[in-house]
Amino acid sequence: MNLKLEQSTINNQQSKIQISGSKSESNRILLLQAFYPKIEIENLSNSDDSQVMSEALTTSSHIIDVHHAGTAMRFLTAYFSIQNGREVVLTGSDRMKERPIKILVDALRTLGADIRYMESEGFPPLKINGKSLTQNKVTLKANVSSQYISALLLIAPKLENGLELTLEGKITSVPYIHMTLSLLKEVGIETSFIENIIKVSPKSSISNQKLIIESDWSSSSYFYSILALSEVGTKITLSSYKEHSLQGDSVLAKIYQQFGVTTTFFNNRIKIQKRANINQKTFIEIDLSNAPDIAQTIAVTCFALGLECYLKGLHTLKIKETNRLLALKIEIEKLGGEVSITEDSLSLKASKVIKSQVAIDTYNDHRMAMAFAPLALRTSLIINAAEVVSKSYPGFWTDLKNIGFQISE
Repeated sequence: MNLKLEQSTINNQQSKIQISGSKSESNRILLLQAFYPKIEIENLSNSDDSQVMSEALTTSSHIIDVHHAGTAMRFLTAYFSIQNGREVVLTGSDRMKERPIKILVDALRTLGADIRYMESEGFPPLKINGKSLTQNKVTLKANVSSQYISALLLIAPKLENGLELTLEGKITSVPYIHMTLSLLKEVGIETSFIENIIKVSPKSSISNQKLIIESDWSSSSYFYSILALSEVGTKITLSSYKEHSLQGDSVLAKIYQQFGVTTTFFNNRIKIQKRANINQKTFIEIDLSNAPDIAQTIAVTCFALGLECYLKGLHTLKIKETNRLLALKIEIEKLGGEVSITEDSLSLKASKVIKSQVAIDTYNDHRMAMAFAPLALRTSLIINAAEVVSKSYPGFWTDLKNIGFQISE
């Protein structure tokens, strides 16, 4: 499904939006619920990824296909490795078979797991023979994807002797590690994170728990971008958010102050408002090593505002649904921008022109579709394979229409 977005303006009278629960929190809590059935979940994400995770944890099938869900692939690799006596084949889309998982598999093998590669060494699909793991010490490079680290931490309380995880070097994506540890603590599991050593104690069972999942901050990023491109005075209210969030992407509230957008917290909601226009000579430089998922949104915001920017800390973007750095470069340059990329950074030159009627390719990546959508406030464009947003935000296009975007097939 390709969607045409005409140049639009925001309707301030219809700008209240309910965003589904965080995909990151949902997938962690779903795995914990599989271990501890007394956990009750409220405001679960309605994303494809969380649906895939939920189905995989409840199926009795021998073959489990996670499609494009990278988080599910990492978490389920760890989960099935400790399901004693159960054998599964864990597979995914063609792109998933290109996404490395060797670091996690090696760590699990160190703990005693029985995992084999079925096609290419270091990549899915995997054949996993579940067993009880008694080893409890493992070391990882600290700059690896936080999902590898979280996968190990989530199964740790079900290991006979818990887990002692040592991280070597500078740690990246720290907020996601803290999110995992906070959720473990919330259900009564003892953890510690001192210097570069994380310890998780074993726990066989827990008492009844209700966990309320905060709405997804990554999904809110597109509305921050929309506000940045809107007239001064435009505002949108989003639910349900906490001022003291577990999600690393909550740094959006601070980052978008640079674009003249303020955030007010009230009654588990946020009101975001365009307060001022930004000076065209402003140079934006941001280290996103703790929040790489919002890089696409910020890059497109800067391009649309004609700002020069330098975004760094993006080394994990190459192994996402697509190589996001390369995809950003290709699509922004279609629109008339000038982008250069390295292994972990993106530089954008200030641009005075935005081409119209450009078709944006989305590369099976939900964030490509949603990050470029706010450009409809400046020009008309086409989003190819727009249905890809269902991976994290199925109602995205409906919500945009409700606030004034003119969208047609």
